[in-house]
Amino acid sequence: MPALRIDENLPPDTQALARLVRDRHSCRGFLPTPVPRAMIDAMLAIAQGSASWCNSQPWQAIVTEGEATERFRKALHAHATSTDWEHETPDFAFPARYVGIYKERQRETGWALYQSVGVAFGDRAASARQMRENFRLFDAPHVMIVTTEADLGVYGAIDCGAYVAHVMLAAQSLGIATIAQAALAGVSGFVRDHFAIPPERRIVCGMSFGYADTAHPANGFRTTRAPLHEVVRYEG
Repeated sequence: MPALRIDENLPPDTQALARLVRDRHSCRGFLPTPVPRAMIDAMLAIAQGSASWCNSQPWQAIVTEGEATERFRKALHAHATSTDWEHETPDFAFPARYVGIYKERQRETGWALYQSVGVAFGDRAASARQMRENFRLFDAPHVMIVTTEADLGVYGAIDCGAYVAHVMLAAQSLGIATIAQAALAGVSGFVRDHFAIPPERRIVCGMSFGYADTAHPANGFRTTRAPLHEVVRYEG
């Protein structure tokens, strides 16, 4: 599917929103330059307007800077390379399986990434190394851990998903690159211990952010989106 076309007949604010949605992508290679605290605050203040059930605002975020990022990166990567992390239990169950069109989309995205970084078809060792870049935070200078209250169940997680989407769009508007990472939720026990997160908080995801390294090959591809007729049914 070609890149989203911006309808010039739409109102200016709608066009601006469409550009942010179109241009946002999962960044997998960051520059070391930190994001100023004022810009992080602006990003998060905008996202704080996200809707939630009963205005519960279940999200809480831990944001790392400087040495805190480096300590977490080093410890996380060591954990992921020394343990069988794929058999750890996330706070929210991962998808049971991908089938049909969902499997097709998963494969398309995976191979677009692997081709961009020179991983040959069938090279499981190389693809595993690329996956473990999650645990190096793709060299990002910051990571955010998003949690929800356990008592709010799946709907608290849904509200946090909306919050994360708002964070990413606010970041895009500020020139900040992001990647939401379920991989960090996959080692929720380690993350909980590292940041002393209380047991009543469930880890939804992580999100590395900073400024994109535009020369990094992993940032050279974009995922596709299904046309509306595949995902929308009108009743009239």
